[in-house]
Amino acid sequence: MTLRFIGTTSEHGNCPTLYEVVETGDIVVQGDLLTDTEHLGQLRDVGEHETFVVIPRELLTRFAPKE
Repeated sequence: MTLRFIGTTSEHGNCPTLYEVVETGDIVVQGDLLTDTEHLGQLRDVGEHETFVVIPRELLTRFAPKE
């Protein structure tokens, strides 16, 4: 799998960041792990292999593909 950097709103090179999987066009999101138990309790149909990250709306509106 080859990742292509799309963009970040981080000023220090950490998260949040968006990447594209070159071979499939899928998007990979890097962000802070969601740990708030109240928020986690509101999620539905969570698989054991899944995790959740929090990203600022600005990152998506600035860099997410429009297609």
